[in-house]
Amino acid sequence: MSSQAATRPAGRLRRRRGPLIAAGVAILVMVVMALDTTVVPIGSESSQSDKFSPEQYGAEQFPRIRDSVEQRAVPAETLAEALAEDRSAAGEQYGVPAGIGPILPVRFTGVVGEGKSGIYTVDVEGVADELTIRVQTGPAINGTALRDATGDIDFGQFTNQIEYQNAGAAINDAMKAQVLADVETGSLNGKTISVVGVFQLINPKNWLVTPVRLEVQ
Repeated sequence: MSSQAATRPAGRLRRRRGPLIAAGVAILVMVVMALDTTVVPIGSESSQSDKFSPEQYGAEQFPRIRDSVEQRAVPAETLAEALAEDRSAAGEQYGVPAGIGPILPVRFTGVVGEGKSGIYTVDVEGVADELTIRVQTGPAINGTALRDATGDIDFGQFTNQIEYQNAGAAINDAMKAQVLADVETGSLNGKTISVVGVFQLINPKNWLVTPVRLEVQ
């Protein structure tokens, strides 16, 4: 028998062995993956444990935000004077940086004036006539001033922009449930209210305050 004839079976064997080894490795990988996989039924508690819940987040975060704002709130007349003197310095001293303008905590007592879409002007004694102070009472609470009021909630804590926006809306909703639910917001005109809240400094002569506390006297 020639040497060529002797090597043919061996060559065919090597060619067959390659696919068999590859198939064996693939099967082994599949077995390992199967052993390492946990089956979680759709709708079970485990399958939803990592899903972001805006409602839960808002309910958890609002009390902490409220306490922080109440501790730092500046009387309106003091804040107005500081802003008139040096807007930038007042923002740095009293506020929290947030995009186009700092979020400022404020407290005041005043007589409620005209309202539209749940936003009322408030006549506050001790501030200049050219300063307009407004407070929003719902049903729609606009903006993210509450979310941004402490400076420790930022985009990097969320999966995407939608979650970040939903967090702000949920905090507003929690505020409505805990602060405004028992207030007859449709009949505030002429009444005296005490407010603690926050606003974003965009126009120093026009404040739109989102409350963390609102009491009708």
